[in-house]
Amino acid sequence: MDTTTSSSLLGTAGPAGTFPVLDPARTAQLLGYPALLEALALAAGEYEAGAIRSPERMAVPLGQGGVLLSMPATAADLGIHKLVSVQPRNARHGMPTIHGLVTVCDAPTGRPLFALDGPEVTGRRTAAVTLLAMRALMAQPAREIALIGTGAQARHHAQALACMHPQARLLVRGRSQAASEAFCGGLHAIHERIAPMAGPIPGSVDVVITVTTSTEPVYDEGPRAGRLVIGVGAFRPEMAEIGATTLAGSILFSDDPAGARHEAGDLLRAGIAWGRVRSLGALLRDGPGAPAPFVFKSVGTGAWDLAAARVAARALHS
Repeated sequence: MDTTTSSSLLGTAGPAGTFPVLDPARTAQLLGYPALLEALALAAGEYEAGAIRSPERMAVPLGQGGVLLSMPATAADLGIHKLVSVQPRNARHGMPTIHGLVTVCDAPTGRPLFALDGPEVTGRRTAAVTLLAMRALMAQPAREIALIGTGAQARHHAQALACMHPQARLLVRGRSQAASEAFCGGLHAIHERIAPMAGPIPGSVDVVITVTTSTEPVYDEGPRAGRLVIGVGAFRPEMAEIGATTLAGSILFSDDPAGARHEAGDLLRAGIAWGRVRSLGALLRDGPGAPAPFVFKSVGTGAWDLAAARVAARALHS
């Protein structure tokens, strides 16, 4: 993908003085998963090489128990700023927990181009990072996937897996059997092979994806050759989805090891030596090495939002 077409991106802002703000449906329409995967693969290499600059996420307290998250990133072609509010108490009032925007500007001129829906960008690019990790770390296509969690990020993952791995059976575990059944029922139209999971994770599962905000591990089985474990939901030091038993005997990767040092509660609690954790960029460049139990920890970075903005810019301009 060419990342130096800034002059062509100026047209995405529409007539002079206008600034399109795209709603969740339009944002999702622009961010197809096949294009997102390729954009993320390119961005991972650029981020590793320093061609994309994405400082650590800034978190500022907001209201009672909420947080305001600021994530900028810049490259030769685009600059982005994702500003997201997280208010856990909103759920009590039937409101979304997360609100926000990703604003996009032309890097050479600084001219604002458009804004994308923040939660939709986050959900889709995060699920796409999971797909990219699966592509890099699995020798064969997934046959059976366990998804632990039934929130918004679980929904994005189910949609992404339906798009890119329709052949795989998807087993879902929520806080309760009722939650699992309701989640699967709501997504059966797009994924015919989705089903609630009761009891232990079957030995036939070759990918486990955790998408919760749990403060205690929801997966801590002994490492298994041929099973990939991907931790997505725990993004604060006090959260932990994957336990020390799994981590101690696995080869470890993260989309952003620098961010993981401050945010990956799973790895922090287990006392993981950071020299063991390889980046997504290194994984895509060098490969995973010999087959082994693998764990991929996703914490997110503004570089992935920039990759999504590139996809949207090209779709808008096409």
